[in-house]
Amino acid sequence: MLSILIPVYNYNVLPLVSELVKQCNSSGIIFEILCFDDASNLFITENQKIDQFQNCCFVVLEKNIGRSAIRNLLAEKAVYQNLLFLDADTFPANPNFISIYISQINNTEKIVYGGILYPTSKPQKEKLLRWVYGKKREALSVSERIKNPYLCFLSLNFLIKKSTFSIVKFNENIPNLRHEDTLFSFNLKENKFEVIHIENPVFHLGLEDSKTFLHKSEEAVLTLKSLVESCLIPSEYTKLSHYFQIIEKYHLQGITAFGFNVFQPLLIKQFLSRKPSLLLFDLYRLGYYCSLKTK
Repeated sequence: MLSILIPVYNYNVLPLVSELVKQCNSSGIIFEILCFDDASNLFITENQKIDQFQNCCFVVLEKNIGRSAIRNLLAEKAVYQNLLFLDADTFPANPNFISIYISQINNTEKIVYGGILYPTSKPQKEKLLRWVYGKKREALSVSERIKNPYLCFLSLNFLIKKSTFSIVKFNENIPNLRHEDTLFSFNLKENKFEVIHIENPVFHLGLEDSKTFLHKSEEAVLTLKSLVESCLIPSEYTKLSHYFQIIEKYHLQGITAFGFNVFQPLLIKQFLSRKPSLLLFDLYRLGYYCSLKTK
């Protein structure tokens, strides 16, 4: 028995649900698919067609509750003990996607992460930064992921027991600006829940343009800084906060922030080019971290 849980925001999730229904029916598993829309204003009519499928429902929330809260709500409303979380802008990479996860259901209290892929063909120039980052930093093989099983976990494609999720959940008190995955994975680690990595990826389809991704990356840095300063995660848990700790230790925060402010326009121009550099992108985020005021 499987509950597939999909948080939705301004995205047409009907093709994904159609594929999942097809695969679930082929596997013979008892299932439900819950799609909760976080007060969107787009694709409502299209997504309402989800209700036509047996064991599926599409619910529009009256107000936006955020990325963490909607996942917790989905888990709370789920009927079955096995929860499969998928993001709305994903799509199974193979026709045996559900069957592979079914084979993992008896993995006691372990969390199973299937991975992510990006299309092999380059997108238009305006979306290159997100595509390059995704392919190099997120679309990792199982052998690469198991080297750092917690930080390589993303919440867009994972299987978890409801009893396990009730212990960790997603933190609803942090800013709704990214890094809920980071805190969730740290809580899994702290509670000694093992994360298993398998080869069962989804394609990430919802590529933002580079300007939007850059803005969201700055929001993510702000959130990460908040998580560290609130002692929700240790500074050494992520590379970015660890490097900031070193810079701060040697009193180099001011000069790093100054360099960031001077070179920021040139760096942004580079990120919007046809060959965005991830090394410069890392330095940009570190410089931005240093430019933020301490609490």
